[in-house]
Amino acid sequence: MRASVVVRSKDEADRLRLTFASLAAQTERPQVVVVDDGSVDHTQEVIAEAAAELELISVRNGSPAGRSAASNAGAARATGDIVIFLDGDTLAAPGMVAQHVTSHRAAPRLIVRGENWHLRCTRPFLDPEAGTPRPGEESRVARMSEAERSRSVITRDDIRHDFAGVERRAQPGVYPGFGPRLLQELELDALRADPENEILWAAASGSNQSVDRIAFLEVGGFDEKLTINEHRELALRLCKRGLRMAATSARAYHMIHRNGWRDPLEDTAWEQIFYDAHPIAEVALLRFFWASLSDGAASSRGRIGSLRELAAAADRCRDIRGLPAVREAHLMFA
Repeated sequence: MRASVVVRSKDEADRLRLTFASLAAQTERPQVVVVDDGSVDHTQEVIAEAAAELELISVRNGSPAGRSAASNAGAARATGDIVIFLDGDTLAAPGMVAQHVTSHRAAPRLIVRGENWHLRCTRPFLDPEAGTPRPGEESRVARMSEAERSRSVITRDDIRHDFAGVERRAQPGVYPGFGPRLLQELELDALRADPENEILWAAASGSNQSVDRIAFLEVGGFDEKLTINEHRELALRLCKRGLRMAATSARAYHMIHRNGWRDPLEDTAWEQIFYDAHPIAEVALLRFFWASLSDGAASSRGRIGSLRELAAAADRCRDIRGLPAVREAHLMFA
């Protein structure tokens, strides 16, 4: 069985260089398909450099097409039995590819989700290896002592020869904070302990997740109208086709490089698109689940604390139709 890793990247050349180094250090070497989604930095130079170390296919979009379209373009060029999706600001632990392959060898028709951790130390850097600051972080980086700077940078030598040292600086969750960490814990616990749960598609991950390539292509890949929660919508379609969600301990490490992220509780354009495609209560209630886990969650009214509780809440609203109607009904029943 062979794996293709589809790496999506836009204007993060210096992080992408480190991502490539981590893929070159895999215990099981994959095919790598990199999609440059309209970058205007030196991404193409970094890709050209990586071709000497990797079995590399490069796809370049002249203008940004979006995360879902970039993923689809990469999968269309891949030839592996399975496709692993990874972001261009993410390090793959040395055994990540091998662990995904092992999971798929053990059972057919799986969607395999790994663990996502983050490296907070890289946040102020434009180039995490050289330690050059990103715009607005110049004074912060200038104030760093040599010891602090040494603890913060991530080099290709670190990745090749001391990945354990990189891991010691990481924390669980794709982003910093209580909410992302707790969400990952609940999702992975459900995948490992509750395999018959019918809404495990809600535990899908946007990065460090793999799927049978043919199954991915047969369902049409990611919905290109979605750039948030596209991975959960895809997992739902695949589960309807008989695939199952599963967990692996394979780890990926997100090199943080900005303050905040696209919060699906604030950037909500995805909701109506997702619900129109799948008009079920579970989709309508996703926001209650995530809001329940946020740092500022205070009210107990309408709180949903696990995927099992999400399924139970959806059952109570099963006959209600429409996004607002399902939410109102849930609050009435809570």
